[in-house]
Amino acid sequence: MARRGIGTDQKIAVLGAIVLLLGALSLVAVSQGARFGPKQATPAERALSQVRAQMGPDAEVRYLETGKRRAVCGYAGIAGQKQAVAFVSRPNRILMGDDPLGAEFAEMKAQFCPGFNATASTARAKSV
Repeated sequence: MARRGIGTDQKIAVLGAIVLLLGALSLVAVSQGARFGPKQATPAERALSQVRAQMGPDAEVRYLETGKRRAVCGYAGIAGQKQAVAFVSRPNRILMGDDPLGAEFAEMKAQFCPGFNATASTARAKSV
């Protein structure tokens, strides 16, 4: 006696329908504003974490302005100290104004934050 079961063609048709249904549900979810994956950090959060990685856990962002192509520029310093240093923060890199790569910092500042004034040695603005 031969066993009668679900044929290969039927299995393929059912799996294809499931894939199409999941694709449609994903499309509806994305069109309604659903986001998949980890939450993206805001530019201010990203800059603060990069500054703390460079300057230590007591570092704070004192001024921040939006630049071009997801870059932010600003001033950072150590909490309780007047001295501040300019920085340019991009999603994958931060360059500080007191970095030995001064020419690269100036080039990055001109490219991503052309209106940013990075010559001040102290910054008095509200903390981010």
